[in-house]
Amino acid sequence: MTKPRNWLVVPAAGIGQRMNSDCPKQYLRIHDRFIVDIVLSRLLGGVPFDGCMVALHREDRWWPTTTSHRDPRVQVCDGAAERHLSVLAALRALAAQASDEDWVLVHDVARPCIACEDVRKLMTTLESDPVGGLLATPVTDTLKRAGMDGDGVSETVDRSRLWRALTPQMFRFGALKAAIESVVRGGVSITDDASAMEYTGAMPRLVEGRSDNIKITVPSDLTLAGFLLGRLPDEQAS
Repeated sequence: MTKPRNWLVVPAAGIGQRMNSDCPKQYLRIHDRFIVDIVLSRLLGGVPFDGCMVALHREDRWWPTTTSHRDPRVQVCDGAAERHLSVLAALRALAAQASDEDWVLVHDVARPCIACEDVRKLMTTLESDPVGGLLATPVTDTLKRAGMDGDGVSETVDRSRLWRALTPQMFRFGALKAAIESVVRGGVSITDDASAMEYTGAMPRLVEGRSDNIKITVPSDLTLAGFLLGRLPDEQAS
């Protein structure tokens, strides 16, 4: 039996509305490098992927100025306004190259502080799993549920079984593609790939990752990401 291959998918068609910048957040700079270049160089330099598909906004004018666009391992396709539709577009673009039993790892372009030791842990943990799963961290903060007025506490939420979903999220190519297509047909709103799998009745596995795998959402996150990246090692494929 042929060993399944590993594909990296990076949805990068967002416009970063909350960043108050002149360009999408993947083209903001940390340590004088584009965020998208940091993400792709870390992952492709630290994990033996068989290929990579990046879903871009169809009017993206910044991609040709990146170093990643010259990387022969990186392919691009048109993305969409919603994340899951960009992922689906990337999967369809890879369909002629990938088999249903291959693994696909989807990673948010706004998470540059990914440690490849976590990605390798994810891949090793899930290599024989029938469903797949995702990097996640247990919730450690005390959680409050707001009341109907929006600013009053109605209850304290039990956090003992709550996890914060991270990326990459890793599933079989064919199963993830079919799951997202089911979500689209059902008109369901989802925010990550695991949600699509859950919609089909699957139960993705949680693999604990580093809590510093933060997502850049607001301008202050750039400073924190710069600090964290300064403490992470450069990644080399092993």
